[in-house]
Amino acid sequence: MLELQHISFSAPEETGGKTEILNDINLKISERFVAITGPNGSGKSTLAKIIAGIITPTAGRILFDGEDITDLSITERAKRGISFAFQQPVRFKGLTVKDLISLAAGEKISVSAACSYLSEVGLCAKEYINREVNASLSGGELKRIEIAEILARGTKLSVFDEPEAGIDLWSFQNLIKVFEKMHEKTKGSILIISHQERILNIADKVVMVADGKIAAEGKKEDVLPKLFGTVAGCRFTEVN
Repeated sequence: MLELQHISFSAPEETGGKTEILNDINLKISERFVAITGPNGSGKSTLAKIIAGIITPTAGRILFDGEDITDLSITERAKRGISFAFQQPVRFKGLTVKDLISLAAGEKISVSAACSYLSEVGLCAKEYINREVNASLSGGELKRIEIAEILARGTKLSVFDEPEAGIDLWSFQNLIKVFEKMHEKTKGSILIISHQERILNIADKVVMVADGKIAAEGKKEDVLPKLFGTVAGCRFTEVN
């Protein structure tokens, strides 16, 4: 289980001051699917990066399975079972898709095994397995390859920052099926930052972040009716 205790974060300004992004966030995550949503600039992506270890909080503690991981790097957190998928995936010149999937799996895997992960995310394995992860790949292709990497890792906690971005040509329903298979494999938690109504509807728990604070939290049946059409600046969308 992941537990955030009194997490705050302030970003330094050029003038020497600080801008408060998150303020006293307290949150427990043990459910299968947890969706964090909120207006643009509310701090939800910052919160995801703090969980992954990309950003260090200004105050507060982060516990994972009872261990204090507040000061651990993203690498150390990955070793403990936390994965993070960027909103804009990183390009790695010189590495092939198979290289990345093998690195994610933590061992040299066979071509057939790597191809199975690519197939899960709707990519024709023969066309991608030996391609270099560089500018020749579109943002949507990179997003799916990154999801395939997380499938290969099979971690206790998988964090996705707007995973639906760039997958217009791939069935949205397939993305949801990938999340379901990921949970079946790991029995862990999947944390998703999203505005998509369909993703919010599959969540066991919905967390609303606004102005750097948790504005609402609970089961989707209780939270969603309060969210839609009531939160200024929060645009929820539906994908067919």
